[in-house]
Amino acid sequence: MSIQGKNILYTGAAGGLGLPATLHFLRAGATVLAVDHDAGKLAALSAAADGIRGGRLVTLQADLSDLEGFRMGLAEQAEALGGLDVVINNAAIYPSKPFQEYSIADHQAVQRVNVDAGIVAVQVALPTMRAQGWGRIINIASITFYGGWANLSPYVASKGALVGLTRAWAREFGAHGITVNALSPGAFPTDAEKIHPDPEGYTRFVLDHQSVKRRGDPADIAAALAFLASDAAGFISGQVLNVDGGWVMQ
Repeated sequence: MSIQGKNILYTGAAGGLGLPATLHFLRAGATVLAVDHDAGKLAALSAAADGIRGGRLVTLQADLSDLEGFRMGLAEQAEALGGLDVVINNAAIYPSKPFQEYSIADHQAVQRVNVDAGIVAVQVALPTMRAQGWGRIINIASITFYGGWANLSPYVASKGALVGLTRAWAREFGAHGITVNALSPGAFPTDAEKIHPDPEGYTRFVLDHQSVKRRGDPADIAAALAFLASDAAGFISGQVLNVDGGWVMQ
């Protein structure tokens, strides 16, 4: 299940779930192009990666809402690396308020970062993947897509769009040796939970819904991503993998 020597693009790589997974990839011998909008978080990621042998970290600070600026910066880095083997579309914004308080502009802003930037990433990476007959695209979805959460309609809609793109891309790219899957994290204790006014109550809510009675750990996500990015997952495409402690069962 090796990802050694692979060039991995990871958006939102310096966040709560992104940073541990990035370090996991580096320890496995991959080169990670870590994209994040927060310079401070990228600096913390670089500091955490210092001393890890075998892999290589390349950072790119980018505003993913600036799609053309992101495309230019990403294309430059991809060319310098000799192309991208794996794309992980993880970056997302998640405003929370009642549906009627969202403007169309609010919905479009979430779509731009959560979905459109992922499309740009795949457009940049696809030529190399097709030429070499191998590629992995992993879209980070969410268990919110299955219902049960209020006040997150633009975010949930964006995750639904990523699931749709996962299936469309899997069908279209499969003949070129490229697999496309979505990974749907459950309720992990990250900064995203700060939107909840009652943290202890929210933890009880999470554990009540999970069949595994512990909170998720970022290592759980890292292991699943490494699997989907490897040759071991070469016959899996167009799927949504729920990494959620047995919350959603289909």
